[in-house]
Amino acid sequence: MFTLFRKEISVFFSSLIGYIVIIVFLLANSLLMWILPGQFNVLDSGYANIDTLFFIAPWVFMFLVPAVTMRLFADEKKSGTIELLLTRPLTEFQIILSKYFAGLVIVLLSILPTIIFFLSVYLLGSPVGNIDVGGTWGSYIGLFFLASIYSAIGIFSSSITENQIISFILALILSFMFFIGFETISALSVFESISSIVLALGINEHYISMSRGVIDIRDVIYFISIIIMFLLFTKIVLQSRKW
Repeated sequence: MFTLFRKEISVFFSSLIGYIVIIVFLLANSLLMWILPGQFNVLDSGYANIDTLFFIAPWVFMFLVPAVTMRLFADEKKSGTIELLLTRPLTEFQIILSKYFAGLVIVLLSILPTIIFFLSVYLLGSPVGNIDVGGTWGSYIGLFFLASIYSAIGIFSSSITENQIISFILALILSFMFFIGFETISALSVFESISSIVLALGINEHYISMSRGVIDIRDVIYFISIIIMFLLFTKIVLQSRKW
């Protein structure tokens, strides 16, 4: 399992995908937070926080994570190596987890350098350290879970097709639906009586909750449940080849 995980990581960094994901994520956030004037600029806002990062990151990841995961199974199918992969002394779920964690690690590596943003605001605050540390770390945990769900969705999308573009588009649509779609649906008058239930099905409701710095076990259970659900869907897709 670790061998397959290491192989996927090396494939990412032997091509431009891994580097592009990290550079684009950091560049997009850096420009909006520090360079471009406006409401998202930390220096213009006058407040010691990095809320801009946690507001923008879900939207940037919505495009970047599918770009990372789109080839994980689709490429295996297109090249015909999926059959060879499934004959290895690994269970289907071990193969899925190896690829899932490889994709997730690439995404997490793009988040890691943003600690510099936190340290910068921490030191620039007046007085030094005038930043909501608890809320910030809660937001980072929420961002981790968000990236985990996007990666699980991407893995599932990649397992359905051998076309990487279709995999990318499907993962993008599903990520959008789970992030903001349920929130939009809950606002419709026809769902007024169950709006709170529909709202709770979406990622954003739980992501915002964690961003307040309060780690609610219900939010953690939600994130883990959605991740497991899409990984199980992926397993079912792989098993369907035997039917």
